Amino acid sequence: MANAPEFKHWLPHLVATAIGAWVLYLLTPILAPFLTAAALAYLCDPLVDRLQGRRINRTLATLLVLFGLLALFVLLVLILAPLLQAQMRLLMQQLPRLVEWGTGTVLPWLSARFDIDLQRDQAQILDWFKAHLGELSGLARHLPALTDGGLAVLAFLANLVLVPVVLFYLLRDWKDVLTRAAGWIPDALRQRALTLAREIDAVLAQFVRGQIMVIAVMSLFYSIGLWLVGLDYALAVGLISGILVFVPYLGAIVGVLLGTLAAWTQFGDFTGLMLVWAVFAVGQTLESLWITPWLVGDRVGLHPVAVIFALMAFGQLFGFVGVLLAIPAAAATLVALRHLRAQLA
Repeated sequence: MANAPEFKHWLPHLVATAIGAWVLYLLTPILAPFLTAAALAYLCDPLVDRLQGRRINRTLATLLVLFGLLALFVLLVLILAPLLQAQMRLLMQQLPRLVEWGTGTVLPWLSARFDIDLQRDQAQILDWFKAHLGELSGLARHLPALTDGGLAVLAFLANLVLVPVVLFYLLRDWKDVLTRAAGWIPDALRQRALTLAREIDAVLAQFVRGQIMVIAVMSLFYSIGLWLVGLDYALAVGLISGILVFVPYLGAIVGVLLGTLAAWTQFGDFTGLMLVWAVFAVGQTLESLWITPWLVGDRVGLHPVAVIFALMAFGQLFGFVGVLLAIPAAAATLVALRHLRAQLA
């Protein structure tokens, strides 16, 4: 019972945290642009500080960083858009060939190996669809209305415009924003809260810097590797695979799918597929066993399983906003657990 007074001291703060989380959940639909801007401001503030250190006005430094982000975004779109367009065109061209291969090779093999007559089952499936066509058409009543889709597009465009505006003001006034936020903390808790914030910032800084380096290295590796095996759009597939590497295994899975589709439509044989798969196998092995431990290391303390769970859990609870909050929340939880263990020891 020696820890009962300590628990009573923390209870109001836990309740306030729970209420804040509930309010955050209620405000999820409007928080996405603000949290996106806040995350970008946190990442880009060191760049603005460096430019300001070279005697560039803070406002001008902020504008330069914003133009740099815009140029990077446009460059990515210019690189990735042709890939998506070409993949869709090639897929449509190859669909007849895929259907012919399936009916001429896959179906006979399944029939011979597992005694499955899919051609007969196909007729039964068609009969079932005809019998339940009225019920299936009734599902259209549950689809979103056209006006809802139009409102969603307008909301997306509004957020697209709102993010750079909020980002500009946050970057320009970042130090003032942090100072004012600290001013809202009660005096009795300010020192401890600032200590926690500094530790969380240190964990996040190490994690983000390490992940940016991993993304850069893996994007370069996949792009060069796929180019060496002769894959068209190697740069686009390599960039997508490298950028998504911050979610463990997602970059490799998406890269393998895109690379397989591109190799199958380009080469049309298993030799090209094997070369592409070999690039991703080597890349995944290097990233897991050497690159990530070297650039991120165990000092951060965010295990890949914890990262996956945080992204999925917060994404399920808060949608896209939750994805933005997942890594900071995981880092904050890690630091809080360290302090709690120190208190209970």
